[in-house]
Amino acid sequence: MVHSDAQALAAWRLAAEPYYQPSGDELVRFQAATAQRLPVLVKGPTGCGKTRFVEHMAWRLGRPLVTVACHEDLSAGDLVGRWLLDADGTRWQDGPLTLAARHGAICYLDELVEARADATVVIHPLTDTRRMLPLAQRDELVPAHPEFQLVVSYNPSPMARELKSSTRQRFCALEFGYPTPEREAGIVARESGLDIDRSAAIVAFGVRTRRLQGQGLDEGASTRMLVHAALLVQQGLYPAAACAMAVADVLSDESGVRQALHAALDASF
Repeated sequence: MVHSDAQALAAWRLAAEPYYQPSGDELVRFQAATAQRLPVLVKGPTGCGKTRFVEHMAWRLGRPLVTVACHEDLSAGDLVGRWLLDADGTRWQDGPLTLAARHGAICYLDELVEARADATVVIHPLTDTRRMLPLAQRDELVPAHPEFQLVVSYNPSPMARELKSSTRQRFCALEFGYPTPEREAGIVARESGLDIDRSAAIVAFGVRTRRLQGQGLDEGASTRMLVHAALLVQQGLYPAAACAMAVADVLSDESGVRQALHAALDASF
């Protein structure tokens, strides 16, 4: 059985350590939840490092990581599996949630609120003391493997759907925000290979965009966007042009907001 589990999850194992710079005790808290087999909700703005954190913890714990990018058409069947018809007849194919629960992986549902309601409800039996997954389509009850853990992410922005209380209260939560400017500059430099001074200048512009949140802008620049800008600088663009391409011209199409973003850009460079 161990050999079967290893084979089933081989494609989901991380080959190298994903870089992650802790900002507090989030590693310890995640490990505590893992030790007690508790599901975890990671929440925070877009591009602040939630997914990278989950990847790092999977590598740190030696667990395969089955990741699902949730979207409005994602159904319960997409998560648990379905019957398929091939030359030999019908056969059952486990979905990513069933695969992780059956064989013992971390299942990461990225932006769970974007999924259909039936996809959200299907996780409930895995997030309480039952730790089981009913497969009604094949009349099977899958007990969760001891090393299975469910992790979901959520961006609680004003424009996002609300995560229902009946789902929210099943999780322990880790809240993420943007790093301090000094720490964020180090992350941008590490991820892009750009020198720390120019990375700090890019981050300073990113901080200015975040001050515009709520003034016509839903969210400011993410750390991910700032890394993209740094990579463009590495390719030979001037920092102002790189930040315009990777950040300012991406965040909004509304003329007033774009003017404010470009004014922040001029002030930064």
